Amino acid sequence: MNRDKERQVRAALTQFEAREEENRPHITGYFSVFDGVYEIGPGMTESVDRHAFDNTVGGDIRALINHNSDMVLGRTKAHTLELRIDEHGLWGDILINPNDQDAMNLYERVRRGDVDQCSFGFRIISEETDFREDGSIHWRITEVELFEVSVCTFPAYEDTNVSAREAQRRELSKNRLDDWKTAARARITKEEK
Repeated sequence: MNRDKERQVRAALTQFEAREEENRPHITGYFSVFDGVYEIGPGMTESVDRHAFDNTVGGDIRALINHNSDMVLGRTKAHTLELRIDEHGLWGDILINPNDQDAMNLYERVRRGDVDQCSFGFRIISEETDFREDGSIHWRITEVELFEVSVCTFPAYEDTNVSAREAQRRELSKNRLDDWKTAARARITKEEK
């Protein structure tokens, strides 16, 4: 499976806040928290390394509502989205357009606490895989290409992402079994000589 071609979405269970600065509405919060363990499905977890965004934050990233590319809240190129990395995670500040009713509706929902979670869309550049003794697999995402960050009503792993990880898990398990069989055959052949 060629994982570097897949666009993926991940949820971040963080809190956002709505605030005003110089009478201009902003939504701020963390789009990704480093080293948190996210359960993808049975026996599959994932975390984001603190350097995963180092080579991508300077790019042209959009802030969306629920990953909908028709609902743009801000953009780094337009200086209406600021992203920065700190010890905790990937932090963002979206300058809300007061003339955009969809953006203002979201701002009010965040301000009331009705919407307070997020997600981000990206492509994996590199990751590490850890096979645990209990049979589970943990992936540590070490580098991504970031496309967008979203303020979400229901942040969640998309079914396609869970299916892709499950397929990867099956392939990795098969490869590990094949490697074990090859090593066992070599050991038996060596013992017979």
